[in-house]
Amino acid sequence: MKLAADRILGLALIGLAAFAAVQAANLQIPFSYEPVGPKVFPIGLSMMLAALSLVLVFRPGENGHWPDKALMLKLLAVLGALVIYALLFTQLGFFGSTLLVVLVLARLFEATWLKALLAAVLMALGSYFLFTQGLGISLPRGYWLSDFA
Repeated sequence: MKLAADRILGLALIGLAAFAAVQAANLQIPFSYEPVGPKVFPIGLSMMLAALSLVLVFRPGENGHWPDKALMLKLLAVLGALVIYALLFTQLGFFGSTLLVVLVLARLFEATWLKALLAAVLMALGSYFLFTQGLGISLPRGYWLSDFA
């Protein structure tokens, strides 16, 4: 059955959308926001994800086959790198964890060590300044920098 991959992915994404919507609905906000609160954005994204996932379930693509073993291993490695990124985010801070994950992902997709390191440094620095200076968002510095602050 060639279309099973798209349908299975669609069902899994619907489950993810439902989980995200429930978690967003359970947010307890200590003070009032006007006119809408912080729940609206994640719930809206969850609804959009569920709607687009229904397209995969009911109208899968014609090329809905499973990836070969090499591509599947790369995809699992990307997933693992992103999970590790989330787990190390507060310990290493934004800069350290972003640098590490971009380096790993660049090497995973066959960049040379020099290019991977250059991309990691530029992406970590660029996104750090974009978030902190451009958007005014404070990012975690990491526990390893607490002695220097």
